[in-house]
Amino acid sequence: MRKVAMAMAVLALAGCGEGKSVEAPKAKPAVAESQAQTGAIAAQEWDVWVGPPDHKLQAITDLTAWLLEHGFNFYIVKEDGKDQVLLGPFASKAEAEAKQTLLTEKLARAKKNDTESQVIEHKTAQ
Repeated sequence: MRKVAMAMAVLALAGCGEGKSVEAPKAKPAVAESQAQTGAIAAQEWDVWVGPPDHKLQAITDLTAWLLEHGFNFYIVKEDGKDQVLLGPFASKAEAEAKQTLLTEKLARAKKNDTESQVIEHKTAQ
């Protein structure tokens, strides 16, 4: 019953932003300006992509309910017309890999073999 309630909550929240585009968090302009002036390379952020191999809608709703239930913070972006579930952004690749390892362990304990994860570069909105 609890899983059904979580799934309903996720679906209700997913419908709240109907028609609005979701963008990744934007970098602060002051930081970008100071880095441009000093010639420093911008700090790189990382995400953990999580999803079923075949991108089924039902599987994504089940996945997001499972992530909520197990304490993982995530966000959803639309890329090439498909919803992408991402954990992060993380300040370092090592931090993202640690979160991916924790996720993989919890997925294995729950016997959820239909879910993949991958560490990717965080895409900033331009």
